[in-house]
Amino acid sequence: MAGTALPGRLSWQLAELVEVVAETPRVKTTVFDVPGWPGHRAGQHVDVRLTAEDGYQAERSYSIASAPDGRRVALTVQRLEDGEVSPYLTDELRPGDKIELRGPIGGYFVWEPSEGGPLVLVAGGSGIVPLMAMIRTRAAAGSDTETRLLYSSRSPDDVIYRDELERLSGSGLTVVHALTDSQPPGWTGYARRVDAEMLAEVGPGPAERPRFYACGPTPFVEAVAEALVRLGHDPRAIKTERFGPTGG
Repeated sequence: MAGTALPGRLSWQLAELVEVVAETPRVKTTVFDVPGWPGHRAGQHVDVRLTAEDGYQAERSYSIASAPDGRRVALTVQRLEDGEVSPYLTDELRPGDKIELRGPIGGYFVWEPSEGGPLVLVAGGSGIVPLMAMIRTRAAAGSDTETRLLYSSRSPDDVIYRDELERLSGSGLTVVHALTDSQPPGWTGYARRVDAEMLAEVGPGPAERPRFYACGPTPFVEAVAEALVRLGHDPRAIKTERFGPTGG
């Protein structure tokens, strides 16, 4: 029947922008109100569809940044200069404007507090987004699951959620930063790309049977996964999500 969603198929929904938060000079979080939102799990994503006046459509997928919270859905978007979607989401949308989204999508790269840990989250750049949903979900549930975040960024100005991560640290959450390009005066943390030695120092050993979630650019994620296997971790405990050039 026309206008009826097929069983098992996700339908496009209208989402209204209610808040914009500047995270870094190139990254913003857009918070949407989505009537009828079915809820989501930390680590899932949505498809966003924009339609121009001439009918041209562009779609992109974005990880959900927020913990499950009623009908609110937060997307953290990095602006790509030559992108079709990200410049509109970060620069043009105003509170009250509406977009189409479809989701939640994905059931592999997800975590819930009931699953426990130890948990090791490894993020490269904007790969922090679905991992932040896990951290926020953990905090909202009052979970004390041992969780360690290793977050690789180019510089201090590129660290997304910097203040919130500092505020949430403690109660079993340890946040470790690696700054690859530039570091502030007096920096005593990691100043190189994530490697096997770093992963061994930050994460629990194989005997503790930690669960790993790694997200970031494809080369970053592949290097992390390969290093973890070399360190003796169970490949089945390593979940990855990667992204590459998509046109933004």
